[in-house]
Amino acid sequence: MDTRFDELLDFPCHQTFKVMGVADESLPSVVVDCLQKHAPDDYAPTIKPSSKGNYHALSISVRVTSKEHMETIYTELAKLDLVRVVL
Repeated sequence: MDTRFDELLDFPCHQTFKVMGVADESLPSVVVDCLQKHAPDDYAPTIKPSSKGNYHALSISVRVTSKEHMETIYTELAKLDLVRVVL
C-alpha cells in the first residue's frame, strides 16, 4: 500500500475508520477483535444499518501511531470475511 498518510497527518493521532459489512450480529465483535490485535484499546463502535438492512456501517475511532500502522489496520480489516469496504 503506497499512501500519503504521513504527509497528511501528524502521528500519533486518532483516526475514524468506517467499516461496511454484512448485517451479521458478530460483525462488531469481529472488527473490534481485529483492532485489538493491532491497536489495543477500549472500543465502542457506532453501528448504522443500511436502509434495506442487508449491511451495517461501523464507525470506530482508533489511535494510530504511524503511516505503516494505519496501512496495516486498513489491510487487516479488509481481509475479514464479513467486511465489504473500509474507509
